Amino acid sequence: MEKKWVVKAEQDAGKIEVLRNALKVDRIVAELLLQRGIETFEEAEKFFRPSLDELHNPFLMKNMDLAVDRLNKAIENNEKILLFGDYDVDGTTAVALLFGFLKEYSPSIDFYIPDRYDEGYGISFKGIDYAAENGQTLIIALDCGIKALDKVNYANDKGIDFIICDHHEPGDEIPNCIVLDPKQKDCEYPYKELSGCGVGFKLLQGFLQNRGEALESLFPFLDLLAISIGADIVPVTGENRVLCSHGLKVLNENPRIAFKELLEISGKKFPLNLTDVVFIIAPRINAAGRIRSGKMAVDLMISTDQDEMRRLAKEINDDNLERRDLDKQITIEAFEQIESNSNYHLRSSTVVFDPTWHKGVVGIVASRLIEKYYRPTIVLTESNGIIGGSARSVTNFDLYQALSECEDLLEQFGGHKHAAGMTLKKENLEAFRNRFDLVVKKYLNADSKVPIQNIDVQIDLNEIHGNEDPNKIPRLKRIIESFEPHGPGNMKPVFLTSNLFARDSRILKEEHLKLKVIQPKSKLAYDAIGFNLAHKEFETASGIPFEMAYTLETNEFNGKKSIQFNIKDIRGIEL
Repeated sequence: MEKKWVVKAEQDAGKIEVLRNALKVDRIVAELLLQRGIETFEEAEKFFRPSLDELHNPFLMKNMDLAVDRLNKAIENNEKILLFGDYDVDGTTAVALLFGFLKEYSPSIDFYIPDRYDEGYGISFKGIDYAAENGQTLIIALDCGIKALDKVNYANDKGIDFIICDHHEPGDEIPNCIVLDPKQKDCEYPYKELSGCGVGFKLLQGFLQNRGEALESLFPFLDLLAISIGADIVPVTGENRVLCSHGLKVLNENPRIAFKELLEISGKKFPLNLTDVVFIIAPRINAAGRIRSGKMAVDLMISTDQDEMRRLAKEINDDNLERRDLDKQITIEAFEQIESNSNYHLRSSTVVFDPTWHKGVVGIVASRLIEKYYRPTIVLTESNGIIGGSARSVTNFDLYQALSECEDLLEQFGGHKHAAGMTLKKENLEAFRNRFDLVVKKYLNADSKVPIQNIDVQIDLNEIHGNEDPNKIPRLKRIIESFEPHGPGNMKPVFLTSNLFARDSRILKEEHLKLKVIQPKSKLAYDAIGFNLAHKEFETASGIPFEMAYTLETNEFNGKKSIQFNIKDIRGIEL
């Protein structure tokens, strides 16, 4: 599907000049910084050197005082504590973080990860029964629980207290327990975009602050928090950017053996950036919960036995390979189901169902379908007689709100604007499919019907190296690297260059486009690669000028580093 290109508005020329002079940078860097709200030397210093001193006071979060008091009480009275986490990366890293830290204060601490197939998402009755059977009187729920009203009441009846650490959208009613969630309507915590692991971290920060103990004892666990931020695709802004930046530093400078083992199997080497985390580490941790059990992922991250870690890393990597095969096969089947529906073109949404599909990969498949059809998408399967699945959204469409308007047809649902999960009875499937489509039709605006290619700045090729040595990595690229970590809210800058011509354009592996690009006004030619852009070869091979949206990357070959463009999109220029 063709993308709509949106070039960000040019920044005020006066502000660009002031920032250029203050930082001694060129107009491209100044414009990129202004786009990110950075106008002064002091703001730039904070951006380029994120400090843990900038973390917000955890007691600004509603109920933090109650949560810290209850945790202290449990530790002082030698109560047994159970950590209950979701089976995805955010949940399992949260459990590993709190377990690794709190075991020094509560040696009998335990954890529980629900079975995706037997128990489903969130706090489960089975998990509460496990706590009761093992004499655990406090459950700390991580990355789940904000809608678990009946489960919390069930636990209360058994004399078990809950502290919920969640970041999902709350419903109209809050569970009858201590709830930490910055998205609660009356919570005045200044940063609303923490991951589930991030909310758990704030609980520990409050715990240490209350005891007058140094925050430094939490620093070795920041790698887990960085992984949760990358995997859960929360904004890499504000507090998240600070935590992620320092977490990546821990991951690269003092990596835990578990991640060394995962990287060795994958063939990737340190150092890692957040993109590497998203594409190398996160899918493997996720695969444990998708294919077998999220408990394996926690076991890997908290283990101190290298042989066990090596075994678990191999098993989890095998799970990831199986996940890839399932993902590929189910995506093909979903495509076939859509293409065989003669009325599909009349719909504004995609809802597909097959009772045989593997529950662990439906969210990934939903993302694949959006890549092709670009509509709010739900992929459903069946487990234990109940239909369940995952939903993914498109730009500027509030998926959570849409599902809220179908709530009477659902058994349960939860999530965010961009991703959600739900369960429903089989007899409600067609009614839900039709209602959801009507809701999508009502709210989907024109800008949400086509994928957007955002572009930061238009440049000429001669601005990349300027007067620098063309055989070295230019200063522009080196400065952009210091913009990391990249993610939502601070994406890697995308450039637009027009009046380009191609040299040596060719197709790789029938999918990818490889070429050199030149511009008449520039002396240099640059390598460029477009993954899954083989269909764009005509625009580059026809001899007419084209324009390209791309990011600047560093390619290393035979020990030599050079600039390579990662092509986001290409358009021919009408003459």
